[in-house]
Amino acid sequence: MRSQHLFLALCLALPLVAGCTTFPALDRTITPALEAAPYPELVPLGPVLARAQAEGVAPERANAALDRRIAALRARAAGLRGSVLSGRERQRLAQGLQ
Repeated sequence: MRSQHLFLALCLALPLVAGCTTFPALDRTITPALEAAPYPELVPLGPVLARAQAEGVAPERANAALDRRIAALRARAAGLRGSVLSGRERQRLAQGLQ
């Protein structure tokens, strides 16, 4: 019961402690050259979207790349499933545990 009260008190105190952290010094982090730089040029969104759709990724190529990646990861996982210890090492370990 006492440990439950202690756990509850710690859980309630954690946000209070997190609220007391110091913020990083963000004042004057922008260089004078950056302040003097002109604003970026605003462009209409329509042509940008049209170009992105025209240059888009072909789903067949994306699927093929993902399938190759999945096969490689599955092969790697299969290689890691084997025993780490050789038969002799396993015997030594079993003798040491007895």
